[in-house]
Amino acid sequence: MRFAVLADLVLLVHALFVLFVVFGGVAVLRRRRLAWLHLPAALWGAAIELGGWACPLTFLENRFRRLGGEAGYSGSFIEQYLTPLIYPLGLTRRSQLYIGLAVLLINLAIYVHLWRSRGREK
Repeated sequence: MRFAVLADLVLLVHALFVLFVVFGGVAVLRRRRLAWLHLPAALWGAAIELGGWACPLTFLENRFRRLGGEAGYSGSFIEQYLTPLIYPLGLTRRSQLYIGLAVLLINLAIYVHLWRSRGREK
């Protein structure tokens, strides 16, 4: 039971991290100090997607699931509704590249905007 809970917690943290990677640039527009957290997170997320690697959180979650006697993602609310967002069916190498490039381009646009607006303020 405790390993299943730990696996669900890792999955939740993973989902929140993914959301921060994708949408954290918008938060940086309001609170610029978040850039120190968001920029490395966005680069990591893009690198994982562009490199075709698996995030270490995935391995940790699966380890907890195996220790808890589970083989897959069935049973809890978190698994049922968040797992398909993080691990969509039909995810191909090409779609991973598109996701990684989209993360880079969206965040690049936000940071260029911040950099330009900061230059105008001075």
